Amino acid sequence: MTRDDRTAVGARILSLGGGKGGVGKTFITANLAVALARAGYRVVAVDADLEGANLHTCLGVPTPLVSLADFVAQREDDLGKLLIDSGEPNLQIIAGTHANLAEAQPSHLRRVRLMRSLRQLPADFVLLDLGAGIHASVLDYFLVGDEGLLVLQPEPTSVENAYSFLRAAFYRRLRLAMVGHGVRKLVTQAMDQRNERGIRTPHDLLREVEALDPLEGRRFVETMRAFRPRIVINGVRTAEDVKLGFAVSSVCRKYFGIEGDYLGYVNHDDAVRRSVVARKPVLDFQAGSDAAIYLQRIAHKLAGLPVGSVSADRAGGERRP
Repeated sequence: MTRDDRTAVGARILSLGGGKGGVGKTFITANLAVALARAGYRVVAVDADLEGANLHTCLGVPTPLVSLADFVAQREDDLGKLLIDSGEPNLQIIAGTHANLAEAQPSHLRRVRLMRSLRQLPADFVLLDLGAGIHASVLDYFLVGDEGLLVLQPEPTSVENAYSFLRAAFYRRLRLAMVGHGVRKLVTQAMDQRNERGIRTPHDLLREVEALDPLEGRRFVETMRAFRPRIVINGVRTAEDVKLGFAVSSVCRKYFGIEGDYLGYVNHDDAVRRSVVARKPVLDFQAGSDAAIYLQRIAHKLAGLPVGSVSADRAGGERRP
């Protein structure tokens, strides 16, 4: 797709979520934004974590005076006026600073307006850095994206939260997609994992929906097929950690009935910690580091560009490209 084509259809939105805090969503968002900008795309990175905004810090941008909080509080309706230069050519940001912590998240109607406005930004890619948890706003941001990137680390708490996040996002998408009141009520019941109807998996719910309304059953299946989260494993140390992405994809298929695409992984690398401390993207701090190389590969996959032949063999015998 040419840049003119992308402009005609609006910005492509990439939403990065995962349920758990501390898995590296902000770090990955910042560096993917830099990588895409350096590939020649116009990029806007948006900090949607209004209760813990630090995307600007990862990019080395001083605390902005205007941010997404101004849109939430209805002090500003034009997102374009909230854009801030990052210092990186082709990359602008909308920060999440100065939020009203009593009402940090926008109302549903305000979220709808925000989602429409994001696609109208002067950009080829808009990256949304989401907060932790399964608040309705977080799920909506994840679902509105053209690509929903699920970021997790190879540790039990992160994996467990990632599955909870996927489950919540999937059921919310279903509930919004279903038309019949009875079916929507069924989906709401299924969101309680200990519901009295014994609905434990999306497959169980599909059987109930098909029995109630075959037409809604077909819509249910179409919704399942359209929901394709893309998986990124951060902090990989071993070959077993690399395999986690395939395991998560398998669980998505068997349990949810959806296809999860394993987009890639980022090696554990001390350069990551040092780049965060230095308030620089790792692509700037140490461009030849394993983490920087793998992040660029993921960015190129997202953009449909050739990944190249950079080898990770030097990263250790257990790691593979």
